[in-house]
Amino acid sequence: MNGQALPPVTNGRAHDGHANGSPRAHEAVEARMHEARRIVFELEQALRAMILGQDAIVAGVVQALVAGGHVLLEGAPGLGKTQIVRTLARLVGGSFARIQFTPDLMPSDVLGTSLVVTTPNGGKDLTYRQGPIFANLVLADEINRATPKTQSALLEAMAERTVSVEGKPIPLPDPFFVLATENPIEMEGVYPLPEAQLDRFLVKLIVRMPDLETLTLIGARAEDPPPPSPLSSPEELVFARSVARSIVAAPHVEQYAAKLVLATHGHRAARYGAGPRAMQALMACGRARALAAGRGVVAIEDIAAAAPNVLRHRIGLRFEAEAEGMTSDTVVAQILATTAVG
Repeated sequence: MNGQALPPVTNGRAHDGHANGSPRAHEAVEARMHEARRIVFELEQALRAMILGQDAIVAGVVQALVAGGHVLLEGAPGLGKTQIVRTLARLVGGSFARIQFTPDLMPSDVLGTSLVVTTPNGGKDLTYRQGPIFANLVLADEINRATPKTQSALLEAMAERTVSVEGKPIPLPDPFFVLATENPIEMEGVYPLPEAQLDRFLVKLIVRMPDLETLTLIGARAEDPPPPSPLSSPEELVFARSVARSIVAAPHVEQYAAKLVLATHGHRAARYGAGPRAMQALMACGRARALAAGRGVVAIEDIAAAAPNVLRHRIGLRFEAEAEGMTSDTVVAQILATTAVG
């Protein structure tokens, strides 16, 4: 992994409950933390080796995966959004499906459909054929090129983690992770995602143009690197997710996250702000970031670092603010600068 060593796990409040227990119990907690940290570290390192110049995006995607949420990637065509999820799918193993969203894509093309089949005795019956959404990792490519009806079908399945067939829910695989890509809204032929649907995504990551040095390195590659071998499995991802959820946060850290969410409603530029799901997302991303850093407790810096990715798609701007050139990232930056800790 590029010669980098796995950073040590540091103790935090997550281990306080075992402080008065047996040394064996304490060692078991340390071992779980170290193993989960190894999974995150190796995935990030392998992705960075394949995807040049997008370290922040790589970290955000892997940590969202560990947090158990879905990711929305926005960027112009050709910046490597699809390559990121394809590489991640190979690294984590499990099942993978790609859905290319187009204006004529129907909900049944995503969720599946019931077909009339002939039974052994010559009769007719309905059988359900699963759609591509029944996979551990689903790439929803250019999601905002599909009609709102098809977008809603996917995002409802994302929220419920089930698909209803003839009134009966069918559970999706575990883990179930959707990484959707979208083109900037300024481009032609796109349908903007409604606010309620955007809220289903744990984070929104902005993929930006690489710098000069990175472009030079990309151009020096005569061909794409060979596909990587799997480094983990769906079972290991479920394990890492359970470890991340066991990481705790002090009351003042939780209160800081709540202040950030409430501040999105009081900002002069905001037409609407983030809701309770944003609070859950901040804490989930904070735990995943703490795990990635090898810490057993969520820190203020984890919440602050997660805030832009968690909040940017949950804030609607007033027309006056947009006319002034403000963005949701500007609002989040101002909120972070003015929100006190404690």
